[in-house]
Amino acid sequence: MAINSLLKTDELDKAGKILKLLHRWVKPDALIIQDLSLLQLARQTGFSGKLHLSTLSNVSFASALKLVKSKFRVHRIVLPRELNIDEIKAMALDCPSGLDLELFIHGALCYGLSGRCYWSSYLGGKSGLRGRCVQPCRRVYAQNNQTKRFFSCRDLSLDVLVKVLKTIPRIRAWKIEGRKKGPHYVFYTVKAYRILRDHGSDPKMKKQALTLLSYALGRTGTHYNFLPQRPQNPVGIDIQTGSGLLVGKVKGTQQKPFLIPRDDLLPGDLLRLGYEDESWHGTQRVGKYIPKGGHFFLKTSSKTSPAKGTPVFLTDRREKSLEDMLSGLEKELNKKPVLKMTSEAFNVRLPKRSRTKATVSDLHVFRNPEKGKFRGLTGLWLQSQVKNKMPKGPGHRLWWWLPPVIWPEDEINFKELVNRVLKKGARNFVLNAPWQLAFFSTLKKLNLWAGPFCNITNPLAIKTLASLGFKGAIVSPELGRKDYVMLPKHSPLPLGIVISGNWPLCVSRIISEKLDTQKPLISPKGEEAWVKKFESDYWVYPNWKLDISAKQNQLEKAGYRLFVYLVEPIPKEVTLKNRPGLWNWNLDLL
Repeated sequence: MAINSLLKTDELDKAGKILKLLHRWVKPDALIIQDLSLLQLARQTGFSGKLHLSTLSNVSFASALKLVKSKFRVHRIVLPRELNIDEIKAMALDCPSGLDLELFIHGALCYGLSGRCYWSSYLGGKSGLRGRCVQPCRRVYAQNNQTKRFFSCRDLSLDVLVKVLKTIPRIRAWKIEGRKKGPHYVFYTVKAYRILRDHGSDPKMKKQALTLLSYALGRTGTHYNFLPQRPQNPVGIDIQTGSGLLVGKVKGTQQKPFLIPRDDLLPGDLLRLGYEDESWHGTQRVGKYIPKGGHFFLKTSSKTSPAKGTPVFLTDRREKSLEDMLSGLEKELNKKPVLKMTSEAFNVRLPKRSRTKATVSDLHVFRNPEKGKFRGLTGLWLQSQVKNKMPKGPGHRLWWWLPPVIWPEDEINFKELVNRVLKKGARNFVLNAPWQLAFFSTLKKLNLWAGPFCNITNPLAIKTLASLGFKGAIVSPELGRKDYVMLPKHSPLPLGIVISGNWPLCVSRIISEKLDTQKPLISPKGEEAWVKKFESDYWVYPNWKLDISAKQNQLEKAGYRLFVYLVEPIPKEVTLKNRPGLWNWNLDLL
């Protein structure tokens, strides 16, 4: 069962009741989770199944696996989609006994890294980390007189390459992404990969599997970074990235548009016209059989008539054989007795509030040293240039920030960087994934805080951090006023919050070859953004700041003690807009 959503404080009781019901009536083999509170809730509710860390947890480097195994009751980790085969092999070889790995092999690719995308939330309060993403990355953006889908990815499809995975130890499951997909997609993808798993060396069977995948009604496939010597950029601006099988383009007049399908259309087929950000976007059911090359007239109004050349996709199909299978399954289920389930009572046991008397402080975080001026609390992102140039001043006063994600190729480098600044007297660190604790051999005399990219939204998650040795936590900037005020009442650690600064829409490992960094991008609704590369990743920023500094007194009264200002270098061609940056302050985060 996937319960891999972030939980707000007032949702913990409901989540606990769900766990008790699952444990009593369903007894699932495992829960897929990202929120650290589920580790505590599983214990409090007596849930006895296994726990799997979702890809949203962003366990992205080898030494993190050993830390997870030693500190948590976790049985499996779902690896990030962005890893290549060499990185997967290295992590599998370092994976300790008793911990399994799971890997995505097919399905939709997000432009943003798993657990590091805030785009949908930033533009409208619908969080991708809570399963509510409205996919702003799929929209058209303009740059350099080009209007393209610079961030819309093709689907992951490892297809025949999955045979390599069978030889890798500790990989126990292949995962097919299926959010919002119908029975047709499930049937074809699962059948295809079963053939590739069991008969992958048979050329005829491989050909059959690839044919099945071509009819799965997903997007055009890509191997992504799986083969490091032959990487495929999933952002192909000249390739259709709409979901579904492209069956043709709109022809005819505005009054009588029609489609000449490339394949037979069956009664009940669901067609989608264009993309969601186009005014003529819509769906239409096929009422009768239309042969390949025939004419299918589209029902549209004069206001929403699609432009000539608009792509049309087949997004759902119920062939006779599939309908018969579903009908048979329904008959089987109807024979089962209906369970009379009683509701489960559950009240979460929240931790006691921290008694630590921390002073109220501002922390300004920079990419580069500010000419040696370190007054008060100053933060620096830990990056490669530290090897060559350490900032002047007392090292113990600096707060070193680790990046939101560390890849296997960067793991040794960051271990060396951490050790280097430790030798220079560093004592304060902000870790932007809990697993970055693996870079520290001892926590004695260190002041380690969980950073805002840890996505902390409730006191039980904070309790887990406290058990690991963290001294404080900077909460997720996604929350609203009510959630922020509620959090400190039961937080066992001092809390911080990002009060102002340049917060990214997302962090990604890829970029379109046709996109320039540090130049403005404009969406159809006039929102502007830019892309900047730091270390191995690309950060996408809006051209207005997060700014809830006017609420600082209210937050101080609630119990917050560390107020973070993120200061990013602004490209010369980008002008920041003076607009409210309240994010979800006045919203109830969805």
